[in-house]
Amino acid sequence: MTDSNSDASHYLEVAVETAREAGAILRTEFDRPKKISYKGEVDIVTESDKRSEAIIVERLQSRFPKHAIIAEEGGGDAEKQARYRWYVDPLDGTTNFAHGYPVFAVSIALLDDGEPLVGAVYNPISDELFTAARGQGAQLNQKPIHVSEIATLSKSLLSTGFPTHKRHSNPNIHYYWEFTLRSHGVRRAGSAALDLCCVASGRFDGFWEFGLKSWDTAAGILIVREAGGTVTDFAGRPGHPGDKEVFASNGAIHQELLTIAAEIAARPATLP
Repeated sequence: MTDSNSDASHYLEVAVETAREAGAILRTEFDRPKKISYKGEVDIVTESDKRSEAIIVERLQSRFPKHAIIAEEGGGDAEKQARYRWYVDPLDGTTNFAHGYPVFAVSIALLDDGEPLVGAVYNPISDELFTAARGQGAQLNQKPIHVSEIATLSKSLLSTGFPTHKRHSNPNIHYYWEFTLRSHGVRRAGSAALDLCCVASGRFDGFWEFGLKSWDTAAGILIVREAGGTVTDFAGRPGHPGDKEVFASNGAIHQELLTIAAEIAARPATLP
């Protein structure tokens, strides 16, 4: 297939259908006792992650057998060489889910030669579906969304996240401190996919984080850009899924974010 609007619309339709199906599993299981395992010391995996991923991978493989699928819990066929590659986070916000905190989502994106083509992020608790297809804008429940018009960091509401492991070696506490002092506030909701969608819809004016994986950001990056926002790394280069660091914003405050981040990075690494 070629990268036409009709093809992108078809891919997005399948992504939406699949995200809703996986989200229905998560919604059903949200109030049930959780069976939890760990990938590391504190990196939670629930049975719901696995069931959600299994249904997503099965649906995508059956519809697009020539496409590759890269999924967080190891499903799919990441080693497969293909122009089209799906990036799947079956439960972004697993820790929230495991603790009964209703902020989590299914995130599905399709990349065409490494660039996001379609993205869908679905929160089954709020029944909010964020979508985008390249060149076709971004939507929340099929209604167009756009980033905020806040022009300065001092009037901005930001969001960030922290890793579940090796927190002592992660530099984000320094950025959290500084951006909290310089903005209206910083929220830490626990789902990078939803944080990015909140930038796209104008709820947040900016978002940053370290150490995210490709499946965390692939859909959200496209949704932010299609909503008129900006996504880069900390050096200001265009952001890509899998980058070690990400800044997303409404665009108007982006240079201010980058300038302050550079100042923080140049300081000695001592706690505030």
